[in-house]
Amino acid sequence: MSVPSFNHQVALAHARQGADWAGLRFSSETTQYREVRNDTPDKNESCTEEGAMCEVLVHGTFGYAATADLSESGLKRAFDQAVVTTRATSAFKVHQFSEGHRAPVRGDYKSPAQQRLAATPLADIMECLLAASAAMAVGDKVVNRSAKAMLIQTQIDYFTSNGTETRQQFDMLDVTLSATAAEGLQSQSRSWSKTGQYGGEVFQKALFADQGRRVAIEALELLASPNCPSGRMDLILMPDQMMLQIHESIGHPLELDRILGDERNYAGWSFVKTSDFGALQYGSPLMNVSFDPTTLNALASYAFDDAGNPAKREFLIQNGILKRGLGSVESQERAGLLGVANFRSASWNRAPIDRMANINLEPGNSTLDAMIASVEDGVLMTTNRSWSIDDYRNKFQFGCEHGRLIKDGKLAGVVRNPNYRGVTVDFWNRLAAVGQQAETYGTPYCGKGEPSQVIRVGHASPPCLFRGIEVFGGQS
Repeated sequence: MSVPSFNHQVALAHARQGADWAGLRFSSETTQYREVRNDTPDKNESCTEEGAMCEVLVHGTFGYAATADLSESGLKRAFDQAVVTTRATSAFKVHQFSEGHRAPVRGDYKSPAQQRLAATPLADIMECLLAASAAMAVGDKVVNRSAKAMLIQTQIDYFTSNGTETRQQFDMLDVTLSATAAEGLQSQSRSWSKTGQYGGEVFQKALFADQGRRVAIEALELLASPNCPSGRMDLILMPDQMMLQIHESIGHPLELDRILGDERNYAGWSFVKTSDFGALQYGSPLMNVSFDPTTLNALASYAFDDAGNPAKREFLIQNGILKRGLGSVESQERAGLLGVANFRSASWNRAPIDRMANINLEPGNSTLDAMIASVEDGVLMTTNRSWSIDDYRNKFQFGCEHGRLIKDGKLAGVVRNPNYRGVTVDFWNRLAAVGQQAETYGTPYCGKGEPSQVIRVGHASPPCLFRGIEVFGGQS
């Protein structure tokens, strides 16, 4: 990883000539893309971004300026710009902040990779991707076979004029295998993903081949299967679909800056009101949701957010009751509500905003077999393939890659194009069983903010059973 060559103390001392407090966040990130399509290497790219965000407090207002010029003069110019613009805008502030909102901390964090990505040979990665692609060749109807990996190595160092010094290093992976089968006008795809803070230990040739073969066989199976039936019935969602359900109908609605209206022009508002905290029966008593940036190997695990707030596990929803929002110190102060350490930035040239990290549905007491046995008429769905939700994160509909009918307590035939829809609070109050074993998934592509920021999030969940959900089929 890159080591900053600048003297942060000199830069911060310069900033303090015009500011009441100053912070400097250095970020260096290298991203590599590798892809194999139909047994042919298709992508081999690498890019590095590096720079610093200079933050100041002037007249009770926080302000920022970013620079890729990490020389002493470059950092001083950025701090001067931050002071000038913050002083000019301080007359329009919506809240009075102080140095106390940036409490000093010290500490380090490093992803728990068994083999650092920097030490993982490219040949090993390509060998696994090629093995997956070859294993998907199970018939002429499999018309597209894709295996791709995104490897991200990130360093974030944060220093402040009142003594904060944190250093964090991240190794992150996003691996996706996908097979598409087609016949006539009909096509079906199945995929497998591995996303999180891992290293080279993930690249096991046998694992990639096994998963590649499975998704190709299931794509062919879907091609020959009937459409999902329509009607109100019970629904079991597997962890890889629960990931998106949690993300869209829990994570985004609970962001305090969205509730306060800051995101309405771009990402939308929320149906949640400030008066709902401590009162709203968000879901059934089986619903327990945590914010947990300490989750092992999850994509959004960290020790400190980008304002130096120590990250710890907090319950957002307990026994179905909404308790806490996803808001940083600034949003907590403005809303008068409890929040979490989720002030996060997507890059060196973006100011932090309220973002999800790891939002997890806590395990329950049911086995998957017991859930299935309790269903007379229903569908089990896995792996998201489409989604839609309104600007208030209220009404939604999701489509999945794969469905299995459940009849009289037993799994029946495979169905293609399974979809379901609902309204957030009503849907979560239909939660009737939560599995015992959680699995962790994630996405590196959560968008929000103006200017736009695309950030990584993680979600852990067991399988879950919902009663009386509107299910419907669709066209491929």
